[in-house]
Amino acid sequence: MKYDIFNGDADGIIALLQLQLANPTDTIKVTGVKRDIQLMQKITPQEGDCIRVLDISMEKNMPALHDALCVGARVMYVDHHKAGDIPNHANLFAHIDLDANMCTSLIVSDLIDKQFHLWAITAAYGDNLFAKADSEADKLGLTELQKSQLKAFGTYINYNGYGSEVADLHFAPEELFELLLQHNSPFDAINDKSSVYYTLEQAYKADMEKAANAQILHDCDTAKVILLEDAAWARRVSGVLSNYLSNQSPNKAHAVFTFNNKGSYLVSVRAPLTNKQGAVDVCSKFDTGGGRAAAAGVNELPLMQSTAFIDELVSYYK
Repeated sequence: MKYDIFNGDADGIIALLQLQLANPTDTIKVTGVKRDIQLMQKITPQEGDCIRVLDISMEKNMPALHDALCVGARVMYVDHHKAGDIPNHANLFAHIDLDANMCTSLIVSDLIDKQFHLWAITAAYGDNLFAKADSEADKLGLTELQKSQLKAFGTYINYNGYGSEVADLHFAPEELFELLLQHNSPFDAINDKSSVYYTLEQAYKADMEKAANAQILHDCDTAKVILLEDAAWARRVSGVLSNYLSNQSPNKAHAVFTFNNKGSYLVSVRAPLTNKQGAVDVCSKFDTGGGRAAAAGVNELPLMQSTAFIDELVSYYK
């Protein structure tokens, strides 16, 4: 069997999109909402299976990865999140880059000689790597309008990945992948008025308008924390709102708390854009926390730990 296991956000979807555009392959797709990252445990690999894993933390999938390697599966693992100790195994082909200005789609683009680099740039914008994406766009001579279009598209795709469950999303990640696969270039989709770009644009703008009235839990020189109400729209904007706030105040860390239907908060954290480190260190101190240096989160933060989390965030960036 052949499996593609990928994060349901812009980076994960577009990483797979590039691989499939470069070499169309019939595979079993395994994905989920953005925070559903222990995806390798959803399959039962057999000897000879070929597995591609994209944009989910190796550390969070280590037991399932060991199981896959032990039964004789071949695993290609591409990611930029906290990896832990990467196994030294003949059947593991790991491409891990933890640089704060790198994302999985950019790694994939390098692996396939930048054949679909416009898509990788779109993913970088979606992952809030605006400076890196601008730099890559400038190398291709893109206009300011084209850059703004790719930035918007990446943001919309990323926005679609957030939610407590797939029912919160406008498109299931695998469905969105299939819709995007119809286009060799993001500009092909943007130029098609019937494409998913315009559906997501309308939905994104409507949800972000609601977020403008969010409750502020904490705001100081080093950090700002927002609380969103218990609603599907709020769960959808939790990540993209963090990105938006961080670009508005690049010297501050930001956290967005959202009720997650489990009696706890889903927390989305962004390190200051001027100091892109520490987000995963803060979040990893709490159960279900993880991510990377510039962007991280906690899937289920008990309500009673909210004050402790805010204190940890503020003290880290003092």
